[in-house]
Amino acid sequence: VQLQASGGGLVQAGESLTLSCAASGASIFSDVTMGWYRQTPGNHRELVASIGRGGAPNYADSVKGRFTIARDVAKNTMMLHMNMLKPEDTSVYYCNGDFRGGIGVVWGQGTLVTVSS
Repeated sequence: VQLQASGGGLVQAGESLTLSCAASGASIFSDVTMGWYRQTPGNHRELVASIGRGGAPNYADSVKGRFTIARDVAKNTMMLHMNMLKPEDTSVYYCNGDFRGGIGVVWGQGTLVTVSS
């Protein structure tokens, strides 16, 4: 199972960006818990948003009201819609999925988001 994150880039504060996480080798059905994390140099990887097996999303307080996590089962892809970006959102973003059937947690490679002021 592989997760491929994409969509990072350089934007200005206040702008929007959408990250994608494409899965291969397994399906991201609603029973797969998936999430987006971010990490800056010298800091721990922190949870940004997750979507659980029940479908209810969970967000870090710092992104509530600005970010939306979603999954497209038909495209086997998870997205993170990021609006009203702030310079403090600058980070490397990682996606992960907790797959069943003995697969466990899989991480995608990071995608860099840079927000200029």
